[in-house]
Amino acid sequence: MNLHFRAEGKGKTIVLIHGLFGSADNLGLLARELKHHYHVISVDLRNHGLSPHNDLFSYQDLAQDIIDTLDHLAIEQFDVVGHSMGAKVAMALTALIPQRIHHLVVLDMAPVAYQGHRHQNVFDGLREVNRHLITKRSEAEQYLARFINDAGVRQFLLKSLVKIETGYQWRFNVEGLIANYATIMGWHPASQPFTGKTLFIKGQLSDYIEPQYRDAIMAQFPNAKAHVVANTGHWLHAEKSETVNRIINQFLDQ
Repeated sequence: MNLHFRAEGKGKTIVLIHGLFGSADNLGLLARELKHHYHVISVDLRNHGLSPHNDLFSYQDLAQDIIDTLDHLAIEQFDVVGHSMGAKVAMALTALIPQRIHHLVVLDMAPVAYQGHRHQNVFDGLREVNRHLITKRSEAEQYLARFINDAGVRQFLLKSLVKIETGYQWRFNVEGLIANYATIMGWHPASQPFTGKTLFIKGQLSDYIEPQYRDAIMAQFPNAKAHVVANTGHWLHAEKSETVNRIINQFLDQ
């Protein structure tokens, strides 16, 4: 799997991994700051952005894609920041190549299997768009709005709608993500804990990291530290980018 990626800056390498329905651009506010001091690699995960589509979509597959990309670039040691699903990919990396990771930063995600379906309305909206010939982006938003009330979520998704000769299409693999949704929400802990430097950053208003997950976090990442960003939700790095940048930079300096 040859992932699409963007490389910026010079220095030690840091890898940025986006979440579900995203692309390399989603952590752009972090990359913009980090590239002044680091060699920043922002990736499109498989089935997202400009990377290839594939029906296989386990966290081990996604992590191996990152490893293959870094091997291709001859990068041995690196730091990694992941958000949401991308944070699970980052955590999966620690099970495969723990000796190559200096710092692990987990943005608003726990190493647990989440219950229920959190994205049914999003998938319904994406499929609704696919049922129609789209000639204008505004048409796609109207179809999304039938299922997704949050205008911010609709605009986020529309970043991955691209024009082709016959209209518009999604960059991400809609049906592939639907087929693998149980895997995306699930989690299989590594057989050995990762003892490297680890930081979990939680959005105060988000429910992805809850007190009941503390034991699972500490069992898998015994040296983990935590930081809560006040008055932010799951998209904490976009809502308070300066604060999150400062927290990450202070951690990377340790």
